[in-house]
Amino acid sequence: MACNFSPEHAPAAGRDEHYNFAAGPAMLPPALLAQIQDELPDWRGSGLSLLEHSFTGAPFKQLMQEVEQDLRELLTIPSNYHVLFMHGGACCQFGLLPMNLLAPGQSADYLESGYWAAKAIAEARRHAPVNIVASGQRDSFTALPEPSEWRLDPRAGYCHITSNETANGLQLQHFPELSVPLVADMSSDLLTRPLPLERFGLIYASAQKNLGIAGLCLLIVRDDLLKAPRAGLPSPFSYALQAEQQSRLCTPPSFALYCAALMLRWIRQQGGLAAMASASRRKSEKLYRCIDASDLYQCPQRPSDRSAINVCFQLRDNRLLTSFLQQAAQAGLLNLPGHAAIGGIRVSLYNAMPQAGVDRLVAFMHRFECRHG
Repeated sequence: MACNFSPEHAPAAGRDEHYNFAAGPAMLPPALLAQIQDELPDWRGSGLSLLEHSFTGAPFKQLMQEVEQDLRELLTIPSNYHVLFMHGGACCQFGLLPMNLLAPGQSADYLESGYWAAKAIAEARRHAPVNIVASGQRDSFTALPEPSEWRLDPRAGYCHITSNETANGLQLQHFPELSVPLVADMSSDLLTRPLPLERFGLIYASAQKNLGIAGLCLLIVRDDLLKAPRAGLPSPFSYALQAEQQSRLCTPPSFALYCAALMLRWIRQQGGLAAMASASRRKSEKLYRCIDASDLYQCPQRPSDRSAINVCFQLRDNRLLTSFLQQAAQAGLLNLPGHAAIGGIRVSLYNAMPQAGVDRLVAFMHRFECRHG
């Protein structure tokens, strides 16, 4: 059986009664879960589970080629970019970026836009000098620094941005053209909208939000940035060596790649990135309208910087938070607590979240406000 997403697979029992709003691992389309369950014992009629296939065999190599081809078509990736499938999540790349992209002693620029950008900065500083081009900390990370405020270093090896801050509910709407390579952590919003790929030197993203399950990190890297590995860098963490070996320098995360293949085909069958972007706007705008019209809920993020992917808000009376979360869970609305460092409520609206999930949440929020507002 081909690795296409199959609409005829019935949703798993009980899945239509619950919606998972977790920041990650995120929900998967119910029919995709059913397909995984169906195909797992015997993949493509081979008599073996995908979990048992050799990563050096022709069937698995073909799977990797399919994933890359679908990515290239969906994102319109130029021919002078490599696609890499790396182990671990985006946090691994926080340290690997300076070790792969910088010469000894060379610095990197970073935009401090929220919680995860700060994490990336702290890790990068362990390996190289870092220049903060601008910071949203003065606004308690409720707004993004204006591009006119960025103080870029023309000698930097790259400029790093976090396109969507999952913990803070902020999202960059435009991407600058820079004289140095633009590097982006797009773990939360890759594949949710079309992108000007030619403006980026490197994009990286964890898979467990819009691309399947945890364990895989996708990299899209321009060929000129694939440099000889720095002394002391283990070979599996070298972008250049992984590119030479088609991401098979060591055993790749095979099951995560299989799930990514299914998710990519599902996205294509839904209409591609234009359809994902349209659905994302509809879902997030309905939720923000509910919050802004409320006397109980408040969203401190500047409207122009609000994320369409992770909607973060608070209750004006924080004493009601525990009751809100408990009653939401009883209504089948799961994993709504905000990030542990920030609190409040976080609603993650990745591609697999249907409009029906947002509709049910908004209806619940209205009922809760009527009772407690």
